[in-house]
Amino acid sequence: MTDLDVHVNQPGRDKLVKAVREKINELGITYIYFQFISVTGRIVGKGIPAAHWERAAEKGFQLVYGSTANLFTDRHGDYIGYGPEAMELVGIPDPETFAQLPWDKKVARVYCTCFRNREERENPGGHLTSDCRGNLRIAHKDFQAKHGMQLRVGTEPEMMWLKRDEKGNPTGEGFSKPYCYHIDQFESLRPVFMKVIEYSNAMGLDMVQGDHEDAPGQLELNWMYDDVLRNADRLSTYRQICAQVAREHNLIACFMTKPFMGVSASGCHTNMSLWTGGKDKVNVLGHKSIPGADDVFTYVEGGENLFMPDTEDQQMPGIVGLQSIGGVMKHLGALTAIGSSTVNSYRRLWDQGFWAPVYADWGYQNRTCGLRISAPGRFEYRSVDSMHNPYLMGSALLAAFDDGLDNKIDPGPPENTNMYEAVAAGKVVKKLPMSLGEALDRLDEDETIKGSMPDEMYRVFKHYKRDEWERFLGATTQWDIDTYMDCLP
Repeated sequence: MTDLDVHVNQPGRDKLVKAVREKINELGITYIYFQFISVTGRIVGKGIPAAHWERAAEKGFQLVYGSTANLFTDRHGDYIGYGPEAMELVGIPDPETFAQLPWDKKVARVYCTCFRNREERENPGGHLTSDCRGNLRIAHKDFQAKHGMQLRVGTEPEMMWLKRDEKGNPTGEGFSKPYCYHIDQFESLRPVFMKVIEYSNAMGLDMVQGDHEDAPGQLELNWMYDDVLRNADRLSTYRQICAQVAREHNLIACFMTKPFMGVSASGCHTNMSLWTGGKDKVNVLGHKSIPGADDVFTYVEGGENLFMPDTEDQQMPGIVGLQSIGGVMKHLGALTAIGSSTVNSYRRLWDQGFWAPVYADWGYQNRTCGLRISAPGRFEYRSVDSMHNPYLMGSALLAAFDDGLDNKIDPGPPENTNMYEAVAAGKVVKKLPMSLGEALDRLDEDETIKGSMPDEMYRVFKHYKRDEWERFLGATTQWDIDTYMDCLP
């Protein structure tokens, strides 16, 4: 059997497919978005009438391989990743991700796993390695089988609500003032974030807290942490929700890392821990009638958090946590290419006056380090920003953890000083890569992190991001004009 056959015929999937049909009938669904994730984290796919659910669940749909790279061309006019001669992938829906869209209740969405075409001469029906979501599922399953540990992740997605002009273009203004934690500014966006929360709860996000951050129109809304794959799906869903709410309120939901200078950028701090045991709790939101598959409304609870301190020092994680941090520290340069994956990402790292996480060190609740223990049992990777692909990030962190645990890597002592002041006073501290080009070089040298993007995934990622970097280097910007237009009398 091919990988595709194994996936379609996995035990219990037939019951899930039937359960989705029952939900389709119960909820009055007439149309379904069959979606997967591109290399940059975009949501792509097809729409199929709900009447064809059973056939699509078994046979899937076909779409060009290049859709995994947004079907974009590089600066030379060549398609990124795959040319027009490539065959078409097969997208197979994962019924456990089925959910109704709360803004149009006749429409639903389901995430898909991508496979090579059934008629390929080489590895027909094999896992499509440029499917970042499918790769994360495989990587986590392998990690759990090897170490007996589950990766649980919680993300803190900052983003900005920007004003539009009458033509729908950005005015260059955020909706609110850049006052961090001010309830008055939070209140000014209440109609927006309350609609985001309403839609999020309806699609399985257990929202726990939120606040106004310190850039114009900048909000952070958080949901409960969970299994790494489910959390990545929820972050993608959250981005979809924000885009819809922006349409409803004539705003722009901006996930660009740093649209404004002189104020904070938008990060997406990624908190993680490794666990054993625990059980899934279904419908934590208490819906009387769940508008989707059970798994969408499921969170894992309980078990043993192996990042918790195992000595009297509550600021030091246990040995599993220390070795995992050691793995991340070792591969931090390469990881930066994934967590800070755009040219604009490095505007955030250069603007150090706003707690930019540029130093390759770790500490306990020390926000001047790139990595920190944010609370006992929880490790926060701070240089991840709002534009990152959480599926690539999850796979890369598993690879770094695996190396740290296998080789018992010691991260060294935690840093307790203010790193900005220490550097100003003359301390020599290792920094993260400070441009996309430098980060891509570090990634290209790191076989461990490259291995988290197997086969075609790394080829597509490298092609896409190298082209992005080269486009930037070849572009004349407003900065060039402002600086050099009047260079001679």
